[in-house]
Amino acid sequence: MAIRVVRLGSPRASGEGLRIGTVRHPPRGVRKEDYASRDFYDVWFPNLSPSESLIKEFRANNDDGGWKTFKRHFLAEMKESAAAKDLDLLAALSHHTDFAIGCYCEDESRCHRSLLKELLLKRGAKIREEEGL
Repeated sequence: MAIRVVRLGSPRASGEGLRIGTVRHPPRGVRKEDYASRDFYDVWFPNLSPSESLIKEFRANNDDGGWKTFKRHFLAEMKESAAAKDLDLLAALSHHTDFAIGCYCEDESRCHRSLLKELLLKRGAKIREEEGL
């Protein structure tokens, strides 16, 4: 049992389980009934996505300094009660079932999913590292 951290839209791994989209918006140009079959997500869970204002700010300034600012602000957002409880729930579930969380970003090192991974690990979540990484 564990969590995989994935890029939404990438092929699913064997035994991945439920795929949860931790993104602010559904994929553009894709019908709702096709989200799962096109490997985006089974369940949309925007609770753990960056706020709209934070996304806009980072897109305008996505250099190293912008990433540091984004990271600081996103981690502050995740300390809020509801987000913290959602992270606690996912960490606990990782010991009982396989599932995946993800975002659309190509570069995980500059994506909030890398920060979610850190936060989940700090909560004792079981994270499955992809083979070959």
